[in-house]
Amino acid sequence: MGWKSSKSYPLPIICVGNLSVGGTGKTPMIEYLIRLLKNDYTLATLSRGYKRESSGFIIADSNSNAKILGDEPFQFYHKFKDVIVSVDANRQHGIEQLMEQRQPEVILLDDAFQHRKVKAGFNILLTSYDNLYCDDMMLPTGNLREPKSGAKRADIIVVTKCPDTISDSEQESLKEKLNPLSHQTVFFSTIAYSNTVINAKEEMLLETLGNRNITLVTGIANPEPLVNYLRSKSLDFEHLKFKDHHMFTASEIDKLYEKEFILTTEKDYMRLKDAFNEATTPLFYLPIVFQLTNEKTFINSIRSFVGAS
Repeated sequence: MGWKSSKSYPLPIICVGNLSVGGTGKTPMIEYLIRLLKNDYTLATLSRGYKRESSGFIIADSNSNAKILGDEPFQFYHKFKDVIVSVDANRQHGIEQLMEQRQPEVILLDDAFQHRKVKAGFNILLTSYDNLYCDDMMLPTGNLREPKSGAKRADIIVVTKCPDTISDSEQESLKEKLNPLSHQTVFFSTIAYSNTVINAKEEMLLETLGNRNITLVTGIANPEPLVNYLRSKSLDFEHLKFKDHHMFTASEIDKLYEKEFILTTEKDYMRLKDAFNEATTPLFYLPIVFQLTNEKTFINSIRSFVGAS
């Protein structure tokens, strides 16, 4: 398929995406790239804004919330005030509006690997350690949005959510399975959970929560790593599991007020915080830290692309 309508742009555009549905760690990767580039370039993020209640092109401002932007873009805006955060389901239109209104020097495209009408200068393909695209099948049998051959468009492949004990030999074995092309480099990443929980007003050490009646609330694709981490800390908790990107209703929030202590993910916190009265029930989230193997090579690849564009 030629995709003759694919359009290039006169500024560096980095696309982060995957071949599968479900969570592969796109948000932590975008945040990693933001931290890497924001001090040196005027940086913009462009997302679809999944499940937002608005439409069209929007640039985040002080009136924005998760309903207007979607939970992940709102998380970007909440954490990185010096970055232009925008949403538009039409990525071509979004890029053009960003260039017209804000003139960013670099654009990060969030979850846009399948948006072939935009020819990003650099493509980062994510695949989960426990569900590699090379072992998967197309929907509806499997979870792939497009054939495995789509991986050839990637410049970098990152195996995400690896155990922190992953050995060099296992990394080599996984590289052989992925069988990258000569121009592609494979990296491995882990998600490290913090030992501190946070809300708008304070921080608390996880180890101090042992005597609390904790309710874990998740609306993410795969909460099992978080559940396992909390159990490894000998914490007892009730788990209320919602679908990915769940927008909490007023009645659901009322039921949460009956709980003693709510712990959630950062992404879910963004959806809850504006509607939730934290004076009624404590609401905290557990931050995550994205860590890469061979990080220096990865950073050099990104900086070389941006600097040469």
